[in-house]
Amino acid sequence: MAPTLTPFAAPTGGDAALGRPSGGMAMDEARRVRLEKLRWHCRRALLELDIVFQRFWARGDELDEQEEAALEKLLAMEDHDLWYLVSGRTETDDSQTKSMVERLRLA
Repeated sequence: MAPTLTPFAAPTGGDAALGRPSGGMAMDEARRVRLEKLRWHCRRALLELDIVFQRFWARGDELDEQEEAALEKLLAMEDHDLWYLVSGRTETDDSQTKSMVERLRLA
C-alpha cells in the first residue's frame, strides 16, 4: 500500500517553501555560481592571459571572499593593462590585488 500524502503539509526547514535547500547548501550553490562566473570572465582575448588563467584554475587553489574580490577587480581591467601587471611590467600598490597577481604569476 502506498503512503498517503497530505496536500497541505507545512514545509519544514529554511527555504523549503521556496523550493531551495535550507542552510549551507544554498550558500554553497551561490558560491559555486560566483566562482563559475569568475572562471567565465577569465576567458580573455589575449592568449597569454588565457593561458595564465587556465593554469591558475587547473591548480585548484581555493579562493576566499577577499581573493575573489581581488580577482574580480583584476578582471575588470583591459587585457593589456592586466597583462602588464601579470608579466611584471607594471606594479600595483593595492595589497590584495598584488597578492592575487603574485598567485597568477605562480600559475
